[in-house]
Amino acid sequence: MDLNDFKKTCHQLERPLLVISGSKGCLTCGYLSMDSFERNGDAAAIVRGVNTYEEMLLALVQEVSSRAEALGVQVGMTGEAALKLLR
Repeated sequence: MDLNDFKKTCHQLERPLLVISGSKGCLTCGYLSMDSFERNGDAAAIVRGVNTYEEMLLALVQEVSSRAEALGVQVGMTGEAALKLLR
């Protein structure tokens, strides 16, 4: 998947804090809290155990905000499939 249409953010901590943002929402690593996304009404999907953007695309979504769910994002789909809906 070409990620040039997405904004990518990486903060190098003990493990990398990764976010890939589309115009409708974002795919994040497990550093971020789904409670925050829900509280703010944002569309988000969380994958865990990843260290690179490429791993995020292959990982299975573990959590989904209600707004992302309304866009068709589901737990168990790949990060790539989720990003196509959050584009």
